[in-house]
Parts: sequence; structure tokens; C-alpha cells
Amino acid sequence: MIITRIEPVSKTRVRIYLDEKPAFCLYQGEVSRYHLVPGEFLSGETYEKICEETLLKRAKLRAMHLLNQMGRTEKQLRDKLLQGGYPEEVTRAAIAYVKSFGYINDLEYAKSFILGRKEKKSIREIRGMLLEKGVPEDLLEQAVGECYEKEDSQAAIRELLRKKHYDPENAGPEETRKVLGYLMRKGFRYEDIRQVIQVSKWNT
Repeated sequence: MIITRIEPVSKTRVRIYLDEKPAFCLYQGEVSRYHLVPGEFLSGETYEKICEETLLKRAKLRAMHLLNQMGRTEKQLRDKLLQGGYPEEVTRAAIAYVKSFGYINDLEYAKSFILGRKEKKSIREIRGMLLEKGVPEDLLEQAVGECYEKEDSQAAIRELLRKKHYDPENAGPEETRKVLGYLMRKGFRYEDIRQVIQVSKWNT
């Protein structure tokens, strides 16, 4: 591998490019310690030494710090570490490290996420949010099965109707149609909506 560029990231950190591709970030003192110079060859042995001695230790600490800030999925943590300039192999090792202590668990994350939002959002919305956060579909479906029941959907509908000041006994057809459309766009099932507001005129 050829060190093709050393680019400043901050006053103290730089990004090392190998064969024209961004490889990792180091502090200025570490660049000197490993004798990294643009245009020179970087051996596999030195690369592994940098990863094991410096980058992996730092990535583990960074991963712990990120998880202390807030709960994250494995994908979110991976994305953060990669964005921070850690190589793929170092990122994998850091994630394996925190997983070994149970600090990251996508199933538990999904269950907690569902329990905290099922009274305000439809299960379709929640599924979409968790998929976007990188929770695998099998774990997502397991979490839904363990945490979500039909009554939860109806409770969420009642809460949204309350916030919209909707009174099913006095609402006119136009207001009812608007509320129905709003709830269905948010992912609630028609049957659940119908059971909550009990307006038989919707089908006419």
C-alpha cells in the first residue's frame, strides 16, 4: 500500500490515504511515531500494528462513549465509527467487543423503542423507523410479537383523536373523512379506526 496523502482533519488529527482511498485517522504525534510519509510504502505489518495498537483501542473507547450517550442499534454504531475514520476491520472488532458485554442488543433496543412509542404511533410507523435504524427484520418481528397487541393500536388511535379534539358523536361526514384519512396515512388499520370511533357512515 502506498501512502498517497495525509490530509488535516483538525489541528491535531489527520486522515491517511492509502492507494488514493481514505484509510484511517491518526494524531500528528502518531504519524511521526509510525514514520508515515506521503509517497512511501506502508507494509501490511505496520498497518496491522497501527490497527491493533492504536485504532482498535480508540474505537472501543469511542463505541462505549457513543453508547453511553444514547442507545443505538448495531448499524447506527457501525455507521458512527466508520464516519469517524475507523477502518472496517477495526469497526467490526470494536462492535464485537461491546456486544460481548451486552452493551448493544438490537432485539432489546427494538422492544424498548416499541414500548416507548406504541401509544402514539401505528405499528407500521414504528416498523419503518426501526428498519431505518438498521434493526434486522427477524428481530423486529420478534420484538413486535412480544410487545404489541391490537389494543395498543386502538389506544394510540384514541390518543391521536384526543389531540385532534375529534368528537365522533358530533363530527360531520367531512371531518370524519379527514380524520379517517389522517389515521390511515399514519398506518392504522381501517378496522381498528372504525372500532374506536364507531361511525358506520364511513362506508356510505
